Amino acid sequence: MIRRTHILLKSDEGKTDKEIASLLYTSEDTIERTHACFWQEGVQAALEGKPIPSQVEKLDGGQEPYLTALACSEPPDGQSRWTLELLAKRLVADGVITAISPSIVRLALKKGSSSPGKSAVGTSLK
Repeated sequence: MIRRTHILLKSDEGKTDKEIASLLYTSEDTIERTHACFWQEGVQAALEGKPIPSQVEKLDGGQEPYLTALACSEPPDGQSRWTLELLAKRLVADGVITAISPSIVRLALKKGSSSPGKSAVGTSLK
């Protein structure tokens, strides 16, 4: 909120987007988004910003075993092993989840003590 306030104040002083970005250590895209929000929705919306939606879904108890089984399976044709990106894409393609990041896949596998790349088929059993 403070940064957006400074953006609007510097704009009112006649500073260019480039000057404001340099002064406030932010990107010109941020300046442009703040201006657009100000003109379209008003000062309050520009100052408060929009809520950030959840970036990705997390796996629930029923989806984690599917991920573990997938990571233990043979990798896709042309691949020597499963990567976190391949696992994430496959989960979405199989309809297990609508969206998931490779970092969430990593955390789920770490929690279950599986780790792609530790053995020939993609996981280690300790």
